[in-house]
Amino acid sequence: MKPTDEIDDLLTRAGARWRADQEAPPEPDLEYMLSGGRKPRRWVPALAAASVAVVAAGIIAVLPNQHDRPQSPPQSFAQGNQEPNDELLVKPGDKVQVSGGIIAVPGKTPVFCAPLASTAIGYPPGKEPAPSCPDEFAVKLNGLDLDRISGMRTIKGVRTGSATVSGVWRDGAIDVQQQSAPIAPVPTPFPKLPCAAPAGGWPSKPSNIAAPAVQSFLAANAGQVYGPTNNYPNGSSRGAPVVMLLGVAHGDVATLRAAFEKVYSGNLCVAPALMSNADSDRVRTELDRILPKRDLGAYGYGGAGPAGSRAPISLLVYTEQVKAALAPVGLDLLDVHPDVRPVN
Repeated sequence: MKPTDEIDDLLTRAGARWRADQEAPPEPDLEYMLSGGRKPRRWVPALAAASVAVVAAGIIAVLPNQHDRPQSPPQSFAQGNQEPNDELLVKPGDKVQVSGGIIAVPGKTPVFCAPLASTAIGYPPGKEPAPSCPDEFAVKLNGLDLDRISGMRTIKGVRTGSATVSGVWRDGAIDVQQQSAPIAPVPTPFPKLPCAAPAGGWPSKPSNIAAPAVQSFLAANAGQVYGPTNNYPNGSSRGAPVVMLLGVAHGDVATLRAAFEKVYSGNLCVAPALMSNADSDRVRTELDRILPKRDLGAYGYGGAGPAGSRAPISLLVYTEQVKAALAPVGLDLLDVHPDVRPVN
């Protein structure tokens, strides 16, 4: 081996050890940013940290059918005949509420626009483009009083601001009955680690998550396990302990843990999961096939959520049409987050 090869190998191993101790950054989603939000966002398990390029390129997998999907999730979602997310369904005549950005083009009905991703460009003052919203991500607001919305500004003749609007859903439009200040978004906390700390607490020690034997194990068991994902039970300050959470969607938790511990060293939590890495990839592939080709108003979606939980989908409104389109994926695997929500 050449001296330069030995140095490269040494630096590669040192970098892998350093990365194992760091908080994994969010995966850059260039397709999502450049496509106006029509490509999926996804959680990044620690497994992906050693091969980001492979994950970014996507994984082609056999799409799930009724026999391949997980049949017994750790938690129950349905109540009676109600299916997951049914409490968010909206039909014509329902009282609904939406909160966020408003765009009013002269001569047209004002619209609420879904919070689409956009490329940040520093336009000089007065050179900003006029605000706009694609029709599939817009809700007409019949009867909205623009003069009652605080913080409105005009760009190239188009008025824009934010508000909370309540009214009656009319299949793509809301007959406004009430309007008020926008509701401040509440960040969704990352789920707590489902394992109790060992006696004396979690120690600060490195893991060998990037080791070839560990990566081989995870690849070989992708149909059973999810992750592992980085967790920080004591916060993410420098030197705080890092715990790898391995989800088990199929198979016995104790058996998978024992097998994994033969190749892995470091803080570890093993717990039941709804989806495995393979399940997550199949769900994402199926959503990629369905959502961009339909006028369904979805602008953020991907594979499983944290720790192999239901796959989050951000969309404009959850209707029977959207539900029917998503049904082949498995409604018990999806966590819908619509902008337009029914209210009592």
